[in-house]
Amino acid sequence: MKKQQPNSRTSAGKRMRAMGWSFLFIVLSAMILPTSSYLFTSDQVYAQVNDDENQRSNFWRAVRQGNEGYSAVSGPETGVFINNGGQNWRQIRNGVISTYGGWGIIGGLGAILLFFLIKGKIRIEESRSGLTVPRWQVWERFMHWYTAAGFVVLAITGLSMLFGRIVLIPVLGAKGFSAWANLSINIHNYVGPLFSIGVFAMLLFWVKNNIPNATDMKWLTSGGGIIGNHHPSAGKANGGEKVWYWIVILIGLLAVCGTGFALIGWIELLGFGDTTRASMQWMHQIHSVSAIIWVIVFFGHAYIGTIGTEGALEGMTTGRVSVEWAKQHHDQWYDEVKDQASDEPRSAAVTDGNAETSAT
Repeated sequence: MKKQQPNSRTSAGKRMRAMGWSFLFIVLSAMILPTSSYLFTSDQVYAQVNDDENQRSNFWRAVRQGNEGYSAVSGPETGVFINNGGQNWRQIRNGVISTYGGWGIIGGLGAILLFFLIKGKIRIEESRSGLTVPRWQVWERFMHWYTAAGFVVLAITGLSMLFGRIVLIPVLGAKGFSAWANLSINIHNYVGPLFSIGVFAMLLFWVKNNIPNATDMKWLTSGGGIIGNHHPSAGKANGGEKVWYWIVILIGLLAVCGTGFALIGWIELLGFGDTTRASMQWMHQIHSVSAIIWVIVFFGHAYIGTIGTEGALEGMTTGRVSVEWAKQHHDQWYDEVKDQASDEPRSAAVTDGNAETSAT
């Protein structure tokens, strides 16, 4: 009698099913077993593991608190392993200040361009007679252009350092920007104190022309002749020029120049106080925000004094302005100097501009 042989297909199927159930058992065990510890661990023990046994997390949390320890290196704050304020300062500088400051500058330039497209240049209403009156002396014009030149240099180098990573690295490359940034910070540090001399000179010599009065309030509330067709009365400096002057003094001289002296170490060198890392971070933030505000307002000042108003630039280039411009924009001041009117010749560039204006 022959012995019956097992079916090979049936045996193979049994093995596959066994392997499948084994694989499923392994997967379910891998998912279930780790969570089974919660059945045997109380909330108190779990909290203790988080608070006490996670030594790495606890260590770095303690380090970032900025507590001072022992260090063989001498110097201020050398006992602090990691100063968390530096990270906060970096996030504010590269985040809030750079973002909103950049959009503020772009918005300011956009507003000026839009205003020019809508309003155009403010022309002198009367035809020029050729008579002029003296407005600024030689030393006043030198003080103005000396300070203006320093401002432009500081604005270019300062904005390069603040926005260079976003704007200049794609253009110059990493190495090119590194070289320019190193040059910019040195130029900035040397030109800054020299520039401050000009701002301080403006405070001393022009403060008498920039004391606010009731005429200035009327000038400001009526739009200063820029909005509408009416030209309100004004003295030698109108309300807008006085606002710009006090921005230069309060924001420029006190906030920007003052913090600048602290950042280059002059405040401590002159004995006005010790500078810590935290105070320097605050100084830098004040310096950056104030400088951005100053730059934005400067764009408006430069626009009104050049392409925005016909005849305004002549006062700072030749020292004299036409009597028609003086009567239109500074009538009260013109009444004081009209007896000094003469046909004194000006530069060829101004004369050509007058001829062009008369022709049009």
